[in-house]
Amino acid sequence: MIDHPLVAHKLTRLRREDTSSATFRLLTEELVTLLAYEATRSLRVTPVEITTPVAPMTGVELAALRPAVVPILRAGLGMLNGMTKLMPTAEVGFLGMIRDEESLIASTYAERLPHDLRDRQVFVLDPMLATGGTLAAAIELLLERGARDVTAICLLAAPEGLAHIEQAFAGRDVDVTVVVAAVDDHLNERGYIVPGLGDAGDRLYGVV
Repeated sequence: MIDHPLVAHKLTRLRREDTSSATFRLLTEELVTLLAYEATRSLRVTPVEITTPVAPMTGVELAALRPAVVPILRAGLGMLNGMTKLMPTAEVGFLGMIRDEESLIASTYAERLPHDLRDRQVFVLDPMLATGGTLAAAIELLLERGARDVTAICLLAAPEGLAHIEQAFAGRDVDVTVVVAAVDDHLNERGYIVPGLGDAGDRLYGVV
């Protein structure tokens, strides 16, 4: 969890029920950039020799195998610009998942991902980690493609969702990290985070 005054400020504005969709989108982008700054601390880099206007030196560049960014549709799309601002050279894949409102089980309806994610660092974007079912299913799909280093960036999480992710991947030969702006109190009977901020997709794009 990122404990920072700017993160807390922007998240509070996101939560307000009278925040417009336009402002919500802008705040989400700004907030994701702040979260991504922390989430990318372990990015792999390689040394490179350069010459400044003053002298030669050794710097670093991102490793040859570029990181992959995977927003979960549709709400994850609202987080993409904030992420790619920080990593413009990252490859972007897309994963469409929907949660059944009664069973709360997630299923995949669309995907556009690299077939081989071995040795790639993968960043999954999903605003709300509620029950954890959607994120766990998404990470499983990435692991099937060979990923072993997955970082999920979420605006909010519920304790139940974090416990689900921990149970799903603990003890396995994978590195799964969850970066969030805040961990809220609990889930209600509909699987919504409380106090939360409502349905992130609807607040980003309106009710369809």
